Amino acid sequence: MAKKPTLVTPHLAHFRAPPRDRYDEGRARREAVPLECHAEAANGSSRKDPLQILQQQNLDQGRVEELIPLRFGRMSLSPFTYLRGAAAVQASDLASGPRTDLWVELCGDAHLGNFRWFLSPERKLVFDLNDFDETLPGPFEWDVKRLAASVMVAARINGFPKKKCHAATRAALQHYREAMITASELSPLDLFYYRFRADEALKKVARQGAKHRRWKENILAKAARKNSMRALNDLTEVVDGHRMIIADPPRTLRIDEELATRQLEEITQFFESYKQSLPLDRRVLLDQFWLVDVARKVVGVGSVGTRCLIVLLESNDGTPLFLQFKQATKSVLEQYLGPSAFEQSGQRVVEGQRLIQATSDMFLGWSRWQANDGQPVDFYFRQLWDGKGKICVEELSPSRLAIFAGLCGKTLAYAHARSGDPMMIRGYIGEDEGFDDLLIEYADRYADRTWADHTQLDEAIRDGSIEAIRDL
Repeated sequence: MAKKPTLVTPHLAHFRAPPRDRYDEGRARREAVPLECHAEAANGSSRKDPLQILQQQNLDQGRVEELIPLRFGRMSLSPFTYLRGAAAVQASDLASGPRTDLWVELCGDAHLGNFRWFLSPERKLVFDLNDFDETLPGPFEWDVKRLAASVMVAARINGFPKKKCHAATRAALQHYREAMITASELSPLDLFYYRFRADEALKKVARQGAKHRRWKENILAKAARKNSMRALNDLTEVVDGHRMIIADPPRTLRIDEELATRQLEEITQFFESYKQSLPLDRRVLLDQFWLVDVARKVVGVGSVGTRCLIVLLESNDGTPLFLQFKQATKSVLEQYLGPSAFEQSGQRVVEGQRLIQATSDMFLGWSRWQANDGQPVDFYFRQLWDGKGKICVEELSPSRLAIFAGLCGKTLAYAHARSGDPMMIRGYIGEDEGFDDLLIEYADRYADRTWADHTQLDEAIRDGSIEAIRDL
């Protein structure tokens, strides 16, 4: 295994090498790690039991015990929802296979469901990666393989014929490769300033005709409406003259039991610690808001069971601001790629997100809470519902899934280019379809593996060895 650098970005002297030399150096990596080996997917008796990995993850991360059945219930809905929740399983599988030393800041969970629209600080809708709970420096191809596998699984779930499944997966890989070529020729400043605007992201959709154009417009309009005012109307109510978050157990509890036992002073200290992780201008802005209410809210699939809370803040003119703070545990990649350079897991998530995203939430920050047992619990903060819009991939037609997969592939390439060496990656993967073809083979094999793993989970739920709640 390649030694993990202190920083994900290669040494400055490396970037001073001429582009052609860096391209050739990337190409030379094929001698140590041939492209052909990436077509293989973990299999056989040496593979770790996926259910044991998931159960151990629940223990290691100290997940809320009563929510674990909900996690398994959501994962059991389909092979795609299983894949979404099984980042730890695929990390184990990837670690058992070949890997390059072409490192980037990995998303760590780059499946289709983690690419979304959201509002930038300039209040423009952009398209980018959304979830960074597992972010860590590592080999670029791990993210690409997770994306490819998720496209293949989503296409199969939708009942597409094999040719259409391959076409959608190829779209993701082709756009990744082509975007990496483009990114490798940009200056560092141009790459830093690049934004994937929403209209640009769906331009190809609009060219498909009026029906597709209306679909595009509905997606963007729905995302734009998902803001703090919408959250205020949907998630709160006025009780005895006070604004309160609506309880909807077990998905939403008005306040976390652990927080309920603490004094206001400790909660305030926790929040003040978060504010110290922000730039000065954001701290001054937040000082104009005060805490109104806190509730625990279950989100996602893979995150179910970790502590996730939402905070309602309000300014003196009644302007609402919703923040979400999620528990940050060790990345599932750390046992294979080495520990994070950041001792605080919340900081790992935030710093990784800032490296990967073209534009990040202006309220990103982190803090640490002392649990009742005296153990520290790390959190990261972000805005809730700030223009976030997603596509339900299980409902897409073959052409729309291919377009969406292409958007995700392009976005992932730019994310990798910001923290890695795009010219070396370009040299390694090449400029023809050879790399695409090999990862389609990988995606096919890993989709088979995912189906078998999902069946194993389903059987464990039916025989009672795993408890699951499926109707929430």
